[in-house]
Formats: sequence, C-alpha cells, structure tokens
Amino acid sequence: MKAQSLALAVALLSVGPVLYGNAAEADVSRHESSAVLQQVKKITGVIKDATGEPVIGANVIVKGTTNGTMSDIDGKFSLEVPAGAILSISYIGYVAQEIPVKNQTDLNILLKEDSEMLDEVVVVGYGVQKKSDVTGSVTSVSKERLEKLPVTNVLQAVQGAAAGVTITQASSIPGDAPTALVRGQNSINANSGPYIVVDGVPINKTGGSLNDIAPSDIESMEILKDASATAIYGTNGANGVILITTKHGRSGKPTIKYSGYVGFEDFSNKLQFCNGDQIIQRYKDYVAINPGETMYNENVKYQAEVDNYNAGIETDWIYDEASRTGIITDHNVSVSGGAEKVQYYVSADYLSQKGVLVGYDYKRYSLRTNLDVDVTDYLKVGSNTYIASHNRDGGRVNFLLAEASSPWAKEYDDNGNYEIYHMYSETMFVNPMIYTTRDAERRQWNASINGYAELDFGKIFNPLTGLKYKFNGGFSYAPKRESTYSGATANDLNGTGKIFNAETQTYTIENILSYTRDFGKHHIDLTGLYAASRKKYSESSAQGQKFINDDLSFGNLGSAETATVTSYADLYTTVSQMGRVNYSYDSRYLFTFTVRRDGSSVFGENNKYGVFPSVALGWNVARESFMQKTNDWLSNLKLRLSYGMAGNEAIGVYQTLVKLDNHKFAMGGNSVVGLYPNSRMGNNDLSWETTKTFNTGLDFGFWNNRLSGNIDVYFSKTSDLLLQRNLPRISGYSNVYANMGETQNKGVELTLNSKNIVTRDFTWGTSLVFSWNKNKITDLYGDGKDDLGNRWFIGQPIGVIYDYDQVGIWQEDEIARGDHEKWDSTAEAGDVKLADRNGDEKIDDDDRHVKGQTTPKWIGGLTNTFTYKGLSLSVFIQTVQGLMKYNNLIGIAGDEMGRRNSTTEIGYWTPENKSNEWRSLRKQSNKHGYGFAQDASFTRIKDITLSYTFPSELMQKAHLGGLTIYASGRNLFTFTDWIGWDPETRQDSRGSGDWEDNYPMTKSYVFGINLTF
Repeated sequence: MKAQSLALAVALLSVGPVLYGNAAEADVSRHESSAVLQQVKKITGVIKDATGEPVIGANVIVKGTTNGTMSDIDGKFSLEVPAGAILSISYIGYVAQEIPVKNQTDLNILLKEDSEMLDEVVVVGYGVQKKSDVTGSVTSVSKERLEKLPVTNVLQAVQGAAAGVTITQASSIPGDAPTALVRGQNSINANSGPYIVVDGVPINKTGGSLNDIAPSDIESMEILKDASATAIYGTNGANGVILITTKHGRSGKPTIKYSGYVGFEDFSNKLQFCNGDQIIQRYKDYVAINPGETMYNENVKYQAEVDNYNAGIETDWIYDEASRTGIITDHNVSVSGGAEKVQYYVSADYLSQKGVLVGYDYKRYSLRTNLDVDVTDYLKVGSNTYIASHNRDGGRVNFLLAEASSPWAKEYDDNGNYEIYHMYSETMFVNPMIYTTRDAERRQWNASINGYAELDFGKIFNPLTGLKYKFNGGFSYAPKRESTYSGATANDLNGTGKIFNAETQTYTIENILSYTRDFGKHHIDLTGLYAASRKKYSESSAQGQKFINDDLSFGNLGSAETATVTSYADLYTTVSQMGRVNYSYDSRYLFTFTVRRDGSSVFGENNKYGVFPSVALGWNVARESFMQKTNDWLSNLKLRLSYGMAGNEAIGVYQTLVKLDNHKFAMGGNSVVGLYPNSRMGNNDLSWETTKTFNTGLDFGFWNNRLSGNIDVYFSKTSDLLLQRNLPRISGYSNVYANMGETQNKGVELTLNSKNIVTRDFTWGTSLVFSWNKNKITDLYGDGKDDLGNRWFIGQPIGVIYDYDQVGIWQEDEIARGDHEKWDSTAEAGDVKLADRNGDEKIDDDDRHVKGQTTPKWIGGLTNTFTYKGLSLSVFIQTVQGLMKYNNLIGIAGDEMGRRNSTTEIGYWTPENKSNEWRSLRKQSNKHGYGFAQDASFTRIKDITLSYTFPSELMQKAHLGGLTIYASGRNLFTFTDWIGWDPETRQDSRGSGDWEDNYPMTKSYVFGINLTF
C-alpha cells in the first residue's frame, strides 16, 4: 500500500486549501452538511489515465470533508456521499479534478498527466530543485530500498545501490555503523568520509551518527557528489554530502503506522575447523619439524587436555560455546496528520539485536517529533526533535581465543566457574568465555533539538513576492559512558575497574535568504547564507586497581589501592557565508554559480578562512524544438558540465598549536608537575586541503522512460594535503601537519533503470549501477620521492599492498641441489619461496613492489523487481572487484605457537605432501615477513525480499489503510576466492589489535509487517 499511502498524502496536500479553507467556508460546509445529513447515497466509479489503464490508489474525497477512499487495483472505487456533493480526485503526477455528483451514481473519470508534478523534486542543500533543472551530480536513493529493507542503519540499504558511493560493513558488531566513501579517497591523513546532514543539521559533527536515525523515519535521501552540488557546503563538501530528510505530517485525519520485523542471524560463511585427529596429526608434524618441541603425551599438547581426551569429551568452542543464533527485532510506531495550519509527525522506535557471538547485544530506543506550524500566512515555524539511546552492555566472548582453543581444553573448574587457563600449562591463551563474566556498561545517547522559522515577505508586501528568510537553529547533546570491571573470574586477581565519561555539545545557527521569481521563460533562484557552529567536547576517566573484593564492581573506584584520573576538553567553531545563483531559460538552458567562504578554528592564525567557488551548466536537449520529432522515443536528454573547488578541514583541533604536556616529577621529596613540549610541532600557516573537480554528465530516458539513467565522468585534483610529516628527532619534535602533496581521483559512474515488462497485473523492472574509480598520489614532499615507511608511492593509489611475490614453497630436492643459494641462502624445505624481482640474486626489501590496492577498482549492483498484483519479489546482487587485503588468518595458520586449531582450508607442507602452496609448520618458515595478501573481490546476493500487499478493497472492509507482509534474506550467498570468514569485514585482518573487532559477517532471515490504520 506504499503507493496508495503516498498518493493519499499528495492528494491531501493538493486539496488542503479546499479541505481547510477559511472559517466562513468551513461554517458554510458545516451548515450544508447538517442540512443533508440524512440524504446520503452510494456512488461507484472507475478512474483511468489517458492510455485507458486503471489508476491504482487515486484519492477520492468529498470536498469540504475528510470523507474519502482510494481506487483499487482495477481503478474502481465506491463511496457514500451526501446529496449535492463535489468529489475531489487526485493522484501524484496527474491534474486534480473536481466533479459534481448531481444525480450520477456511476462515474467514469479520466485523469490527465501533470507535467509539473511529473518533474521530480530533489533536495539539493538549503532548498529543493526540479530534477530536470539540477546541474550537479546528485543521486537519489530509491524509496523502495529505504522502505522495504529491514536494516539497522540506512547506509546498509545504500550499499551497492548508488553509483559512486562505496559502503563498507567493515564491522558486523551489532550497533556498529558502516563506513561511506563518495567517489574514492582524496586525502591521505585527513578524514575522507562524506558530510551527513539530517533535516539541515550536520549529524557527524554532533557526536552522533546515522545509527541515531531509525530507517523507518526517513522520507528521502540524496547524495551530492560533484563540486557544483557539494560546494554549497564548502569545507564540508570535499568528500561528498549525504542529505537526509525525515518524514513530516500532512493535512488530514491522523494516520497511524506500525512497522515491525523479527529475524534470525547466523554466520554468512561457516569455516570448517580441524577435527580431533587432524589436530593431533598437525601437532605431531609441528614437533617433528621443530627441534626441542615436545608433546605432553603422544596425542595431546598440554596437561589440561588429558582428562577430556581420555574421556572422549570434545568442545566446539566456535559454534557451540562462543556463538549462538542471533535474533534481531524492530518495532516502529508513528502517528502523523494535521489540520490546515499545523502538521505533525511523531514516531517511536525500539531495536533489539542479539548477536551471533555471546555477549554482543545491542538495543536502541528512539523518539522523534517533527512539527510544522503556519503561524500566519507569512510566517511558518517548526521543529525536528529526536532522542536516541544506545545500549551495548555486557561481557563479550573473545572470538580470537575461541578459534585457537583445543577441543579437549577444560572449560570449567571444579567449582563450576570458567577455568582461566583452560589449556594449562599454556598461559598465553586463556578461556575465551572468561570475558563474558566482565561487568560492562556501554551507554550512549543523543538528544537533538532543531527548530526553524520561515518568513515569506511576498505575503506581507506584494512587490517582494518570492523573497523568503529562514532561520535554522539546532542543539545536540551526546553523552557517552563506558564502565568495565574485571575481577578474579575474568583472570584479573587484583581487580581492575574503569569508568569513562564523554559528552559532546553542539549548536548550529543558519540564516538563509532566498529569492525565487519567474519572468516569462526566465527562472531565477538566489540563495544567501550566513552560518555559525560550535562543538564542545569533554571527557574524563578514572581507573582503579587492586580491590579487596569484586563485590562493588566499578561502583566504588575510590576503594582501589591505586587510582588514576584523567580529563580532556576541546572547542571547535566555524563561521560561513555562501551565495548561490540558479538560472534557467525555458527549462532548457541551466546555470548554477556557488561561492562559499568558511572559517575554521582548526587552522593556524594566518589561514583561518578559505573561499570555494563552483560553476555548472546544463542543457535539456530533449526540450529543444528540433528534437520534437523524437518525442515518440526520446523522453529525456540532458547534458551537464561542472567545475569547482571544495575544502577539507578534517583534522583534529589544536593540531596547529605548539602544545605542552604535563608530567609528574619527584623533587625534594615531593611530587611536582612539570610541562614539556608535545612531540608535534605547531604550524600557524596550516591551511585548507583543496579539491578541484571537473564533472560531465548525461541524463537520458527513452520510450516514455521505459529505459532511463545517467552517466557521469569526473576528474579531481587535491592539493595542499593536510599531511602529517615526520621530523628528525634532533629538532625536538617528531612530526608536524603541513600543506604538501597532491592526489588525483578520476572515475566513471553509470545508472540504468529499465521497465522490462509492464502489464496490468505483472511488471518486471531492472536497476543497474556501476562505479569505476582510480586515485593516485602525484606528489608528497616536493622532491619526487616515495615515503616507504608509510607505504605512500607516487603514481600509486593511496592505500596499497606493498610486498613480495610468493612463487611457491621450497622443496627438499631444490634445497638439496642448492637452488636456494642463488638468492635465499637461509631457506629450508617448507619455507615460503619469494621472487627475486630485481635479479640481484638475493631477497631483500628491493624485491617488494606494489601488488594491488586496498580499495575496490570498481563496484556494481543489479536489482531485479517482479510484481504480480499485490505480490512483489526483489533480488539485489552486489559486486566489489579489484582490491587486496592482508589475510592474517593464513599468516597465523603456518605457525603453531600455541594455537590448537586451524581451518581445514589452510594446509601446511610436510616432507610427504610437498605442498607448493602452504608453508611448513617450522617457526621460521616465513623468514622475510611475507604478508600473505589475497584478492578480496567478491560477488554477493545481498538481499532478496518477497512481499505481499493486501488489496485495497479488503483493507477498506477491515477499516485499515494498508497492510504489507514480507520476508527478506540478507547476505545470503557470497562468491569469492578469499579464504576466511568474509572478505569485507576486518575480522581476518587483525589490524586493529582489539579482539572485540573480530566479529564475522552474518546473514539474516527477517519476517516483517507494515500496517497502516
């Protein structure tokens, strides 16, 4: 019933002045209603378009009342009306009609297309534009993906479905947000993430994230990509802008909606680990090739394994102990509506996710209220307010240790508690379940209060028609608390308690002046902005060690034998001015010019401000008179061209200052505090990182937009990089931020939408997106030299894999012949064999080279949607190609080093099997530190959704507005050469050093319902 609900909202807007006119009209309507109260008759009708096809979901309302209905799948309707009634008929994309009923009981109604309404309106920043008049590169996310996919974060719905936008779910931990990259990476040290604006407020500068926004509350989402589109946000637009508009109320009777789902989660890929016999043989082979290593007995490695081995007791630490069936559920209730002068939208959302790993639980509570009030004809005020609470409490299993644990390890001691050293006498590996006994609170909130006031001067003084002033003000408060305690049961005999508190307070103020007028075929739209923002951040932490007992947990850190306290605070401010001109002639020739001036406190005293202009041209070729003969097959053809500059200030505060650190010294028997210079040198001349972008685009549509889409080609150059450069220690400093270095970024984006089959009952539509991107470093320090230490190479992408080439495994006969003496004299049979790339007959750093990049070369997505009457099936396939990652799962599998398990997919060399792929279990079988990089490309059946929308006739009889039920599967199948849990998550990389980051990718099966009252 989505289309019907949308049509109803549009219809109510279009007839709002009629339904809720002035008081006199309302009074007349009441008197007339009273006079004919008993004179009611039933009428029927059918609504069709110009081609004779039925119009489904058209709104039929008795003028002057809220009594109405919608046309069904055959375009038919029935309604009881009073004598002398006038029907208002409306549907999005068609001209509204008013039809006097008179003596008629059966109506045939023909709706005509409204060319203005068919011209879609998109949000472009500080306003909206007709899509046909947009000159920049803007991608609108399909409302179907926003409404029909059960996701916890809206970016998950965008993944693979928007050209030029790379969404990566690097962490599958419940409550963790995916990362976004628009048109590749421009910066080396500075942040390259997009600027996210929700209802005019920058959410990623308030301490919050898109996790605060319930996906069910989102009305639209636009992604601004080129300089013309992003320049209006100046310093914040260098890496793209994501604009999100939440739902608002509409005039009419209250609409109550409930959407909810429940789902089950499991590993998207279950690795096969060695069984008992394979583990025993593996360790025997390990002992045989490493002199001095011994076994506790002929079968097991450690003393603690003997009892369970003899008793035939094996523990599956990964799939039985550390993991479980994940459960996810979400409930969202909203109420919206309004009268002539007041519209409201109120929603409440509850999300609960029980992760597939023990202890990884997440709950989110959120409440939103959006209010719009027409105070007078010329003054409108409103607010967008929400509060979100996140809860990640509880101890968590250590999944890394679960992978490494022996199946015969002792899980519990004699008292029923977890055995700490479950593979004793091994003390480097502890029981992975120990960590679930930790006391832990992880709480975060975000409260945001945003208001606006809009003044229409044209309603006050007619010559000022088109002139408006809008004030936006927002305040956000985001506190955070993390408290943990580890006691004796968690391998901390002394007890350690920690409390961390942080809060972010942000306000944003915007003054927007706009002027819009049409002069014949000329249209002009002027926008001016003056804005300021401030973010204040503070944190404090306390830690105590050595407690008498564990009873109080982190409730009384002062009772610790030793305690430490730290605190920190900073302040960040900006001020901005912006001007924009949009001009069009006959909607054929389009021109946009934007200039923005930003000032930021993060920069040095000498360069606080930056100016960023852009210009764009557009030509709607299809609207030219000489193209009229093509109207039967060419629906749309528009050329776009843009060039502009954007700034990036994405470094931390105080980086340009010479800072002093404190340290306690013993002096005269007392402890005194002294100050000394921080290791980072200040730089008062530090200024903006600047990106210049050229973009050319083509929008097209054929055969009444049965086939439509767009293609964009872009090239950008980023200079004056905010680069952190190392300094010689003799200077007294270790590094400094400076403007140096350049990068280039280029790419191609393609979006295709086709309506393959369109009949009365059956439709089949396809959507294809493709993005190719290549970035490279063109300069670093002005000397043409690479930075080997940071792995930055001129002419190469910013993130690369720099390593040797493995060409096999050294075999015994090769060692016997002395082949290794030519370039790897210390090699032994079973060692990794590396290529002598430079031919100098030795293996050293000069044999390393750039093997690949860590970001994809291209990504794509293909969606096929089939509908039959109320039944709909959507299948989405995502592909990510051309990237490499270090696979540490392979790296650690070659050395036993206490690990008692490994995946069967990763083998090892022995004198008997003579593997030429997998190295031996010798401790030094990888002497040169080869990193085992692997192709991480993949193609995934990302989601499949089957839904059914119940017929409107049935809903009317049940006195419901609509009902849809659905089943959806996500991350169902992955096709890849990657060895490990998943190529997308960082689980296999181990790069963060935090064991809590090691959470495998999951697949889910969800069942949901959307109900409208």
